[in-house]
Amino acid sequence: MTLNNYVTLGRSGLRVSPLCLGTMTFGEGRGWGSSVGERQEIMDRYIAAGGNFIDTANGYTAGHSEAIIGDHIGRHSSRRDRLVLATKFSSNLYLGDPNGGGSGRKAIVSQCENSLRRVKTDYIDLYWLHNWDVHTPIDETMAALDDLIRVGKVRYIGISDTPAWKAMEANLIARFRGWAQFIGIQIEYSLLERSVEAELVPMARELGLGIMPWSPLKSGALSGKYTRANQGEVKPDRGAMVPLNERTYALIDELEKIATAHQSTIARIALAWVRIQQGVTSTIIGARRVSQLVDNLKSLDITLSAEEIAHLDGLTKPALPFPQNMQGFFPMIHNGETTINGVVGGPSMIIRPGETPY
Repeated sequence: MTLNNYVTLGRSGLRVSPLCLGTMTFGEGRGWGSSVGERQEIMDRYIAAGGNFIDTANGYTAGHSEAIIGDHIGRHSSRRDRLVLATKFSSNLYLGDPNGGGSGRKAIVSQCENSLRRVKTDYIDLYWLHNWDVHTPIDETMAALDDLIRVGKVRYIGISDTPAWKAMEANLIARFRGWAQFIGIQIEYSLLERSVEAELVPMARELGLGIMPWSPLKSGALSGKYTRANQGEVKPDRGAMVPLNERTYALIDELEKIATAHQSTIARIALAWVRIQQGVTSTIIGARRVSQLVDNLKSLDITLSAEEIAHLDGLTKPALPFPQNMQGFFPMIHNGETTINGVVGGPSMIIRPGETPY
């Protein structure tokens, strides 16, 4: 597979690369990003490899990320029109202004205008609700986003970091009112973060939302930088965000074995696992260095065997909450000992031949 093996995002006609270039670290404002020059080279290398999908947000490095993209791509219409540029709203960049962030109509319109200015473009291909604003009715948010689409400032919309029940409510309201619906959802998803498999992944598949995992390497924990051999010697740039514990090292040990068998790297194997999960459309990679980008792109060459997939699945299989933890029993209750869509129903309390029903 290559970056130009494009896929449609969710239930839409928007064609995107299977790996999306994430830009949270564009700029050095947080102390662990990369320089403008290196970020420009990363964008060039990604595009040259066939990539067409770049994701940012108004809050990334306080708008600097958007500005870097705008200076390098947005000001050149011939390049910009061939790309799918995505950004997000929600972050408040203005101290003391209660309407500077969130998902109210006033905030959304203002944030959109500022993002367009920074990215130096007339339209946003994919505009994401970055995270749920509990203070704003979701129908107000959806109506405002639909207005932006109708006037041509936004092409598609998506949702990120929001409970499944609220995302479902938003899309159903939009569907019944004839408004634009979310076509994708961004969720944290990796071998070390699989709690999304309880509600968010099934919800996305039911609604036809394209799943875009972020932090597929768990803040670098699965990048290959940290191993049991160098435990305690390599300090994570992001501190406590990187979960370096026995569970992580046990997983890294197994990833290293599989990587060796494929003559590959730990990061590529971890990315390959995320890419093949049900409902995943495009995985966000957030390389800080050109070398990291090159390594991550090579994950598209990895084909894991059924045995390797099952092994990795078993290592980090999440304990699902109620009622999902009862799902395995339901075929016994529902199926009458028949097989439905490949699911076999076990022994159940059905009426046997010759028995009298109550």
